[in-house]
Amino acid sequence: MRVRFTKMQGTGNDFVMLDGIAQPFALTGEQLRRLADRRFGVGADQVLLVERSARPDVDFRYRIFNADGGEVEQCGNGARCFVKFVHARGLTHKTEIRVETKSGIIAPRLEPDGNVTVDMGAPQFAPSSVPFDTTGLTGTRANRAQRWTVDVDGVARELQVLSMGNPHAVQVVADIETAPVLTEGPRIEHHARFPERVNAGYMQVLGRQHVKLRVWERGAGETLACGTGACAAVVAGIHQALLDSPVIVQARGGQLRIAWDVETPGAHVFMTGPAETVFEGEIEIQCPDP
Repeated sequence: MRVRFTKMQGTGNDFVMLDGIAQPFALTGEQLRRLADRRFGVGADQVLLVERSARPDVDFRYRIFNADGGEVEQCGNGARCFVKFVHARGLTHKTEIRVETKSGIIAPRLEPDGNVTVDMGAPQFAPSSVPFDTTGLTGTRANRAQRWTVDVDGVARELQVLSMGNPHAVQVVADIETAPVLTEGPRIEHHARFPERVNAGYMQVLGRQHVKLRVWERGAGETLACGTGACAAVVAGIHQALLDSPVIVQARGGQLRIAWDVETPGAHVFMTGPAETVFEGEIEIQCPDP
């Protein structure tokens, strides 16, 4: 099967975009892994699929597959690429669209300067919403935040755990460059207290409106940027009275602007950043044996 694709990136987080409206897809996990493979496929952190939504109040359905082939709930950087992609394909002329994801509805908006702002919804802090198993743990308060001390291979780590439509565990570090992202990140991702695994974020606070961030992403490893991870980190920092909105998040692939009003109950998080097309092409995908 020949598959047309567009390769896109948002602050270095890269995606294979598929138009499931023009060419409906039912790809297997093996085929998705092949697409995402950087040596044998196109190469990407995630494969993103555009589909029609069955809901009359929604413009599109947005499906997200990690490089390991697993489908996940949310991807913020991908959402910015999504709105640029549907515009470029002529699927919509709206500057703001409503998009159905596995975790709910998001509303990305194309800005006049070419950046994209995404309403990422409200953060969820209940451990059951992550999900996070708190059995035997006693949380500690840091301003508004609930922090949890979790044993990671014999080392006690203080994590703030929350959901941005997908699970995040955020910790504050003194130096982002020496943080154990590559060694400890996968241990946190697969920790038994996270039954659906988790994205492990490491945040260095540079000022009240400026942080550096690295994220070990569930199912993808460390990426150059993670949109939901940036949202989770800023929310965690504001909750701990370390940050004031809006916050510039410096990832290895570029900058994002995150805004959240902690004083308003149920306030949504807004993320603004770039999205760019890298190239387009076709690839032959091996169909599974009948």
